[in-house]
Amino acid sequence: MHTPTISAPLRARRARLAAAALACTALIAGAGVTGAPSAAAHSRVPVSFGHHHRNVKNFQDSNWGGYVATGSFGSISGSWTEPQVTCNTGNDLYAPWVGIDGYGSESVEQTGVQTDCSSGSPVYSAWYEMYPAQPVYWNDPVSAGDSFTGSVVDNGGGDYTVTLTDDTAGWTETTQQQYNGQDASAEAVIESPTSSYPSFSEQDFSNVTVDGQPLDATNPQALTSGGYGPTALSNGSFAMVPGAGFKAHKK
Repeated sequence: MHTPTISAPLRARRARLAAAALACTALIAGAGVTGAPSAAAHSRVPVSFGHHHRNVKNFQDSNWGGYVATGSFGSISGSWTEPQVTCNTGNDLYAPWVGIDGYGSESVEQTGVQTDCSSGSPVYSAWYEMYPAQPVYWNDPVSAGDSFTGSVVDNGGGDYTVTLTDDTAGWTETTQQQYNGQDASAEAVIESPTSSYPSFSEQDFSNVTVDGQPLDATNPQALTSGGYGPTALSNGSFAMVPGAGFKAHKK
């Protein structure tokens, strides 16, 4: 197998990341920004979580870590617990999310919770994204330890429903979007657009279903990312943990 060429959308995403880093550096140096921003006021320029780009060899060091199913899918739903993280650098940025598309397609419909370390401390923010548009952030309280349920549903005719619920804080956000999705994959993953993860001991996913069936039924591919890998998938549940290697999960 050969390593795929980098697509135009990915090149554009990397350019946005570089521009975001420069903009943040200039902002902090010039304005003397201190303290942690609120969920509604990020010091980091928003960057796209985008579509998947993988190292084909053994699917290691991917920018996604978790489980990805390929085929033709119309819905995904899943829950996770937001872990307490330790920021290692100001470049640490990651999110657990569930979604459709992006693995071998240029479209992605996804929702999750971002952890941003650009202030020096973790800032948690809820969002959804219809790639290649930038993420849209919801101004709701998010804390480490909160339990979330996210879902993406293709209603037909290009109409998508994206929902995210903080089961701990008691809020729900739903949006209807018109979008030309390909519905070619379904994912429950973690991702770092900056390829820099904070440290955490465990990221739990549970009750992940695709078209109403447990994710297990889709024969999904296990992916590792940034030193984190998935435990064995059981009835739609798994955890992302440090040091989990591809070989432990390869069938």
